[in-house]
Amino acid sequence: MQAQKIFEQPLYAYQRHPDQDAPDPARHPVVIIGAGPVGLTAAIDLGQQGVPVVVLDDNDRVSSGSRAICFAKRPLEIFDRLGVGQRLVDRGVIWNTGRVFMGDKQVYEFNLLPETGHKRPAFINLQQYHLEHDLLTRLQDLQAEGAPIQLRGKTRLVAVDSHDSHSRLTLDTPEGRYQIDADWLIACDGASSPTRSMLGLDFRGRVFEDNFLIADVIMQAEFPTERWFWFDPPFNPGQSALLHKQPDGVWRIDLQLGWDIDKEAEKRPEKVIPRIRAMLGEGVDFSLEWVSVYTFQCRRMESFRHRRVIFAGDSAHQVSPFGARGANSGIQDADNLVWKLKLVLDGHAPEALLDSYDAERLHGADENILNSTRSTDFITPKSAISRQFRDAALHLSERHAFARPFVNSGRLSVPCTYDGSSLNTPDAMPDGPQRSHPGSPCPDAPLGDGFLLDRLGGRFSLLAVGVEAEPVSHGAIDADVVAVPATGEIAERYGRGVYLVRPDQHVAARWPEFDRDAVETAISRAIGEQK
Repeated sequence: MQAQKIFEQPLYAYQRHPDQDAPDPARHPVVIIGAGPVGLTAAIDLGQQGVPVVVLDDNDRVSSGSRAICFAKRPLEIFDRLGVGQRLVDRGVIWNTGRVFMGDKQVYEFNLLPETGHKRPAFINLQQYHLEHDLLTRLQDLQAEGAPIQLRGKTRLVAVDSHDSHSRLTLDTPEGRYQIDADWLIACDGASSPTRSMLGLDFRGRVFEDNFLIADVIMQAEFPTERWFWFDPPFNPGQSALLHKQPDGVWRIDLQLGWDIDKEAEKRPEKVIPRIRAMLGEGVDFSLEWVSVYTFQCRRMESFRHRRVIFAGDSAHQVSPFGARGANSGIQDADNLVWKLKLVLDGHAPEALLDSYDAERLHGADENILNSTRSTDFITPKSAISRQFRDAALHLSERHAFARPFVNSGRLSVPCTYDGSSLNTPDAMPDGPQRSHPGSPCPDAPLGDGFLLDRLGGRFSLLAVGVEAEPVSHGAIDADVVAVPATGEIAERYGRGVYLVRPDQHVAARWPEFDRDAVETAISRAIGEQK
């Protein structure tokens, strides 16, 4: 489906709901504010597990403009579990390689996924409107299968009254206002989150004194499917630039503008077109699809959980776009939250388990903010001496590999490792592979004609690598065995032993041999029953 048709078509048009005529506010287990990538991801995950969920959005169609475009390997693996991964990969532009230029000279290139044996690539490029459309299609397929998901378009949150046991929401619609109650409210309503403002909450962090122009350009070009980043290019001297290929003949161009600018003026075609033409050359025909100007910001809330209100995605944290950490991090927020929320709703885990969402995703946000801040400081040096060091690193990197780690054109999104989480059991395989220690996301690996992460799915599992193990039940938690040989990539990435894997495919514990009592204790810790 072409972009313009997606923009114009109401995909979840307003319909009057019986809740609007109820004498008292109807009560729902989970309400999500926002039908963007993070809200839709959470709704699909909840719906697949049979949790009733209501999604409220003040729009009735997908986002205009490409917005987020780079989706990393780990979110693609999450989307596989949600039944939409292949659809996204088939539609997107796959890439693993990046190139860095100083002026008009390439200084080096890099491969983000140099090893084989993974189902998914390092990244795909896909406009946010395509992502949202495919997520909506998956959500509607689940609805047709009977999943308890409601999506209410043209329904705007205008007030939230937070209590210890629930939240009361006042909603505005084309036919007037009404109220509902939510046992749990998940706010996925973006960087300007009305929910956050209504609760009197705010961000802390840094706003950087620089601005970038985003231009989505439709053209036929010979650039390869790679990430190209320029420092001090001849077409934008003293600044930087970024180029990405997207589907449908659309290319993303980011151009650094500086701080003291008129943002509205810079978005006008008469300002944008000469900048793009200087980059592409006089002989390239192109047209503008979407233009925006953004300011670097690296900020987050003090806490992502406030009573029965939980924040996820941009409503909880913001990072500068370089590194593709915004949407990718938000999708991982949803992945971390939903399995915990289901256990709490079902009465199989204490409410305190949700405190681990706050701790783990605050850790993830801080990691992203640290990397984004470093990228921003490198891309936009704030002093003459900083620029001299930056330029020296770039010149050295052309010939000397030792200098390349110092070049920071945006450290690209990688999954967060939850080191120090209260849900982890101390490592019983300290000499095992570092990449799969407790807290780590499980690295994928080939299994015959399939892949490991597909076998693990979205449940508690016991991954037995080259050793014997038996299923373990602890309360309502059943951990089945996924037995694999300790050969090839599996052995390299896991060694030999038994792994307790969480529903979000992070390692909770590992041992050299199966020990039922140890597994039961680790499950208890992983669902927040003990520390």
